[in-house]
Amino acid sequence: VCIHHVRSCSSIRSIRFIKSKYVCVFDKSALKFSHQQRLFRTSAVSCGQIVQFKLSDIGEGITEVTVKEWYIKEGDSVSQFDSICEVQSDKASVTITSRYDGIIRKLHYSIDDIAFVGKPLVDIEIDASKGVAPEEDVVETPPMSHDEHTHQEIKGHKTLATPAVRRLAMENNIKLSEVVGTGKDNRILKEDILNYLAKQTGAILPPSPKAEIVPPLRKTEAVPAAPKDKARKIPVPVSRPIAFSGKDKTEPVTGFQKAMVKTMSAALKIPHFGYCDEIDLTQLVQLREELKPLAEIRGVKLSFMPFFIKAASLGLLQYPILNASLDENCQNVTYKASHNIGVAMDTEQGLIVPNVKNVQVCSVFDIAVELNRLQSLGSAGQLGTSDLTGGTFTLSNIGTIGGTYAKPVILPPEVAIGALGKIQVLPRFNGKGEVYKAQIMNVSWSADHRIIDGATMARFSNLWKSYLENPASMLLDLK
Repeated sequence: VCIHHVRSCSSIRSIRFIKSKYVCVFDKSALKFSHQQRLFRTSAVSCGQIVQFKLSDIGEGITEVTVKEWYIKEGDSVSQFDSICEVQSDKASVTITSRYDGIIRKLHYSIDDIAFVGKPLVDIEIDASKGVAPEEDVVETPPMSHDEHTHQEIKGHKTLATPAVRRLAMENNIKLSEVVGTGKDNRILKEDILNYLAKQTGAILPPSPKAEIVPPLRKTEAVPAAPKDKARKIPVPVSRPIAFSGKDKTEPVTGFQKAMVKTMSAALKIPHFGYCDEIDLTQLVQLREELKPLAEIRGVKLSFMPFFIKAASLGLLQYPILNASLDENCQNVTYKASHNIGVAMDTEQGLIVPNVKNVQVCSVFDIAVELNRLQSLGSAGQLGTSDLTGGTFTLSNIGTIGGTYAKPVILPPEVAIGALGKIQVLPRFNGKGEVYKAQIMNVSWSADHRIIDGATMARFSNLWKSYLENPASMLLDLK
């Protein structure tokens, strides 16, 4: 009777229960029953099912990434949308999140190993009774879609947010499904996360930096004054232990260095035209000193770069050919509607060029806010794909390190780039022939000479220079 019951039962749970209850009545003759193979095979199923969590297509033609950090270890329990690991491609750093609830059974890679798209990252044991998609479907949600935004399915609710917003929510233990998005298509913005957090903590936060109006400081209020004569900076060697092994060392080209190889190889095909000039920033230096304390009150560090970027955008409105791209066959020129101005940054991972999107509709303060965000993420190696792609024009501030002139290399498919030197105090003559102390910065431009002539580059530079030498003149064209 027991054998017959086992044969007729289709539930795995029932088979396991009957086997444990009646195993004492089985003998060798019973095990020779014609359906014994079916009995052994079903009773061997465990309560958990192992699925391989594969690295899905990140996009941008990426086929391999470097594992930079694991957020879990073998034996840890994970839930949906928990962070699994951080990987770095030659374009950006991406955080991989889990799609299932379960227990981590195996890590397929160590730190700094190369992981390939379509290959398993981890093995996860899930509850078989809940059911699971086929193995080929068990992959993580792509961190960035082609429209530069991330869609997440949380309890049946589609949430639209950028990686920076998702990271901010994760750091504050906020579920995106509980936040009301105020952006386009109900997209969750950074301000939405801050407002939600403020309601939870009782803090009062402005809805947006644009809506915040801060009155000017009174003379009686103490404001730390910048020293008039700054001490000359002396280069200090990096305090790293130097080991001489006496042997050559060969390392593979990976990460952002690999991206630089591709980009600069393509740039060699472009005939570069160079143009240099000097800018008198005396008035801009004074203006920044007045505005910097106000920006600090609003939690933003105000450098010279937002002014340089905005002035460049105003110039691009007059000379759109500098904000264009040329196709590979040199048959068509595409004039870009958005001014996505890139800023070259020197990081521990190498040279990266994130860009500020839609500068043509941003204020100087908006640009400063975005630069602060990009610099923080760049220092931590956490810039997303959307931050590093889509640039239309680039400025490289070599003056933060040193040097006055440079020969910048164009970043394809862009057609122009500028390198900014350090600001120096030098003697100059005013209109009356009198010598005065001037704040001088040198700029070096490179342009694609196939579609940009020298006169156009010079006129753009002169316009950009006029905005910076007379910053009040920008008020007439600001929108």
